[in-house]
Amino acid sequence: MSPPQDPEDEQGGGDPPGDLRSVLVTSVLNLEPLDEDLFRGTHYWVPSTERLFGGQIVGQALVAAAKSVSEDVHVHSLHCYFVRTGDPKVPVLYQVERTRTGASFSVRFVKAVQHGRPIFICQASFQKAQPSPVQHQFSMPAVPPPEEVVGREDFIDQFLRDPELQERYRVGLNRIAAQEVPIEIKVVNPSTPSQLKKMEPKQMFWVRARGYIGEGDMKMHCCVAAYISDFAFLGTAMLPHHWKYKVGFMVSLDHSMWFHAPFRADHWMLYECESPWAGGSRGLVHGRLWRQDGVLAVSCAQEGVIRVKPWDSTSKL
Repeated sequence: MSPPQDPEDEQGGGDPPGDLRSVLVTSVLNLEPLDEDLFRGTHYWVPSTERLFGGQIVGQALVAAAKSVSEDVHVHSLHCYFVRTGDPKVPVLYQVERTRTGASFSVRFVKAVQHGRPIFICQASFQKAQPSPVQHQFSMPAVPPPEEVVGREDFIDQFLRDPELQERYRVGLNRIAAQEVPIEIKVVNPSTPSQLKKMEPKQMFWVRARGYIGEGDMKMHCCVAAYISDFAFLGTAMLPHHWKYKVGFMVSLDHSMWFHAPFRADHWMLYECESPWAGGSRGLVHGRLWRQDGVLAVSCAQEGVIRVKPWDSTSKL
């Protein structure tokens, strides 16, 4: 597949020379080869939960799988299960099994191991480019372009300036603001503090990798998108409920992605997230990553455990 084309390049909105190389490429998704189909990954960013970030494990696993296939095939889908909590204090070993190498499709199985036990398993399928007259897609939502949307830091600052903001939200926002993540986020149509009790299980934000990745290999853009796709994803299911309940435990159970069209993960993409269902201490979320020109690039789905406690719980003593 040729390098992904983006309308920003054609319009002169490409990458400035000398731009900082994305840490997602140089560090986060840069695996150390130990043997054939065996790699070691280290950690860059650990959430406040002090568990490994699921997007990092998915992204690194896809890097490992991609190293075992030929240059002329590209990932079109992956399906993952998180089976144990990741330990941020030790590296992760990624073991790749070459399940099938066919003329058009190749399948790879990846197992991530810590302390001698699997913490994550993944199947990734790769395909040679095959044109088809059968094509269709949904329409991209009409939203303001990223240039007109407030950045994550400014958005949080606006919330914190509101004197009516409840203290529990203030504490959470300060915690988020203190996190340094290798992606840029701009929330589309953010809610005001007065709207927090009427939120739907939907959110959209513009997102891109910090720094420069370049056209390069489409495989790397897919790996970066896998990292990005898990950020704030499962939290979509809590949007209608967070005013009444606080999260006691929230963790991903599985994660699936389908890659439809070439894209640049270091260019702004619209991440459209919605949760069609929650119940049984679980939540389901769907996501779509859109290029700025309206092309649907990636679809995602995830289910996770969500256990909550009432904010207004009182002591039984």
